[in-house]
Amino acid sequence: MKILVTGSNGQLGQCLQKQAKSLTVFDFKFETLKSLDLTQEETLTLYFEKHQPDFCVNCAAYTNVEGAEDNEKSAFQVNAEAVHNLAKLCEKFKTKLIHISTDYVFNGLKNRPYHESDNENPINVYGASKFQGETYITSTMNSYFMLRTSWLYSEFGHNFFNTILKKAASQHSLNITTEQIGTPTNGNDLAKFILHLIQTDSTDYGLYHYSNKGEATWYDFARLILEEKNLTQEISLQATFSYPTKAKRPKFSVLDKSKALSTFAIGIPHWRESLVNLLKEVN
Repeated sequence: MKILVTGSNGQLGQCLQKQAKSLTVFDFKFETLKSLDLTQEETLTLYFEKHQPDFCVNCAAYTNVEGAEDNEKSAFQVNAEAVHNLAKLCEKFKTKLIHISTDYVFNGLKNRPYHESDNENPINVYGASKFQGETYITSTMNSYFMLRTSWLYSEFGHNFFNTILKKAASQHSLNITTEQIGTPTNGNDLAKFILHLIQTDSTDYGLYHYSNKGEATWYDFARLILEEKNLTQEISLQATFSYPTKAKRPKFSVLDKSKALSTFAIGIPHWRESLVNLLKEVN
């Protein structure tokens, strides 16, 4: 089975490379933006004609939430128009698409976890561009898995986890917001779920929510990192409710995972457990 992974130099792409090392029975093709630019429709078409993948895992995305406010055209080009290109080719070549989306398609005004059936109403450019990408997929093809996740982090790339570790090494105080509630999600756990879909060659297509279990604020997330690193005495961690950003953020974006849990034979770890395990691993 041939599996194309786009955006493979991003943090989820690197998590997939790490987790797929033992799956030697599959032919993985890990492509970066330089080796396969999804916005170039002709190049993408030639690639599909040559390789005809059985699965395509789309990890390519414009993920800079703040930057998207000033670069709306670029965000929509990557998160929507390029996704449309990809969906049309996956449909043509009978390639199963696994696409990653976000909790930011919601406005965050609910006080209970979001189900797949809840109405989308993004409040920033990034969320709007990702939702447009979702819409293109659902209107173009049937054989897809659309996975919404939240607060993704890992040992790879630029994310909150690595930022806190870096700042803790050079600063004596940190101000972290309590304004948002969501679920930190270990990219390695999401990668394992994606590989489970591929290994089982699942046909339970559709939209699914996947994040770690539980809920937290960014302050809770940072505090556990410092506690596990034994840095609570050295670093003054201050909670602040208001933290001004250019992009509006959903106040509450916890995802309900019951559909994924009932459909697939998987276990989903709690965010605290998964974070502690990753800290032990990177140590």
